[in-house]
Amino acid sequence: MKETQRGYISYLLRLWQAQDNGEAVWRASLESSQTGQRWVFANLDEALAFLRMQTSELSADLGGCENLPGRKT
Repeated sequence: MKETQRGYISYLLRLWQAQDNGEAVWRASLESSQTGQRWVFANLDEALAFLRMQTSELSADLGGCENLPGRKT
């Protein structure tokens, strides 16, 4: 990964309402601006869980938040 991309993830977030058994629910999709890969989620909780997993993995790869750009140590 390029040094300028370390500690940075960018997604295009799309939200829309859909009907599920007569109930309005929010759906979501995320599209990586770096790769173009797209994920679709049945609800907002799934989208947030995905983002938590992605950021946790990135933090682990970087050795924690102290290595993120813009952080004073």
